[in-house]
Amino acid sequence: MQDYSKVKVGTRVVAAIIDGLISYAIGFIPAIGAIIGAVYMLFKDGLFEGQSVGKKVMNIQVITEQGIKADFGISAKRNVIFALPIVIMIIPVIGWIIAPIISLIILVIEFMKVLNEPKGRRIGDTWAGTQVIDFQGVARGETEEMTVPAQEKTPEDQQMTEQD
Repeated sequence: MQDYSKVKVGTRVVAAIIDGLISYAIGFIPAIGAIIGAVYMLFKDGLFEGQSVGKKVMNIQVITEQGIKADFGISAKRNVIFALPIVIMIIPVIGWIIAPIISLIILVIEFMKVLNEPKGRRIGDTWAGTQVIDFQGVARGETEEMTVPAQEKTPEDQQMTEQD
């Protein structure tokens, strides 16, 4: 996997706020809103080749450790922790109060993980084997040097390594 720099925390926070507002707004639709909001939260990072609406606005993207853009399965794995509280919104009034409290607790834990982890990977990223990257920086070629495991090196790569 290419070695990507940590995305600015503020950028991730704004993207998360956008996605959270979309999900919670949908959650208030009577009867089916919570289910649709939870489905959005689960699959949001697979919508635009590794970008949710918030990530697309903020020009960041989710990729796997293999450098593949997140799909719907990967998105569900990394976001299940955020979808569960939204399902609680099915319960009228009480669910609408409890869900944001549970979400806030999860957000604080995940935020602390992003702050303290060198690559900015939260618990969901660890579960799914993903990282959030600067989409514009990658397009401009602003990434750190590529790291290739030894078994994936071509004979030319091995010769270059031996010459160094």
